[in-house]
Amino acid sequence: MIEKDDLAVVSQVFQVYETHENEPYVHLYGEPLVDSNVFYGKVYDHFRAKGKSVWVEHRLGEYVLTIAPAKKESAWINVALAVATFLTTMLTGSMMYGVNPITDPLDVYKGLPFAIAIMVALGSHELGHYIVSRKYGIDATLPYFIPFPFSPIGTMGAIIRQKGPVPNRKALFDVGIAGPLVGLAVSVVIIVIGLMLPAPEIDTTSGTYMQINTPLLFDFLAWVVHPGETLTSVNPIAFAGWVGLLVTVLNMIPVGQLDGGHVSRAVFGERANLISRVMPIIIMAFGLYGTFILQQPGEIWILWGFLSALMSAGSHPKPTDDTQTIGVPRYILAAAAFVLALLCFTPFPITM
Repeated sequence: MIEKDDLAVVSQVFQVYETHENEPYVHLYGEPLVDSNVFYGKVYDHFRAKGKSVWVEHRLGEYVLTIAPAKKESAWINVALAVATFLTTMLTGSMMYGVNPITDPLDVYKGLPFAIAIMVALGSHELGHYIVSRKYGIDATLPYFIPFPFSPIGTMGAIIRQKGPVPNRKALFDVGIAGPLVGLAVSVVIIVIGLMLPAPEIDTTSGTYMQINTPLLFDFLAWVVHPGETLTSVNPIAFAGWVGLLVTVLNMIPVGQLDGGHVSRAVFGERANLISRVMPIIIMAFGLYGTFILQQPGEIWILWGFLSALMSAGSHPKPTDDTQTIGVPRYILAAAAFVLALLCFTPFPITM
């Protein structure tokens, strides 16, 4: 049975003309009185505090608001994925130190420094989002690491899910930019530490090896740590920091639900949706040009252009209050963040 306080909250944003109860679900039929972003901003926190979920659907020409018990998420999933990712990155890292995990499985532990570095680089990025989300009262999950043993870094990164509405454009901006800035700062520290450590010996006379092409920021840090020297290889820990720079670039592209998409939406409002639709075309065109005209490994941009096209298929969700601007300091910070992203950019990151 629907409670009076639930109905009082709903009635502010939804005109109810019929109620059906089918335990544990309550279905309210009626008409929304406000935009969807305002609707969820008004009711989400109330029902979350009571352990309930609420959503609106359009069925057969009428709107149906459903109230149901919220599904409980266990942190064990986050822990299990983190452990699995730690193992896959350690396995990958051990091979960077010259270990053959098939013939010498007990030496896989040598990949431990790389595993720690890459997980700190990726985890700090997501932790930045998580902390700022909590600051604004936005419901967000802990990071989900994605293990991938056959990739060059042993993982496909990490994500968090935001389940609740964003209260305003300032909050959207802060949540979006926190991850890249925190992740970038941590990656810089990791790169400096890695550059101070000796690089493992690499046999380039046989087989296939991976060569990373470094962005301006990495080159600057290398010049600071090793002035006047030309580095031909780096320690895997420095490579982990390099991955952090690449993640910053990919996430700061102003598309859909990427961090750059959040920042762009906070800065430009509805106009950001046009930017979000154009950017995938530019990215894919660059990848195709690099691959087939310049004969360079531009496949990463073709793939990312395709993925970003999927992300930009719909409009970016509006914050509850979409009228408040973010102010001059945040405009300046946005410009600085995109400049930093350019310093982390390299046209063709990896050559085999």
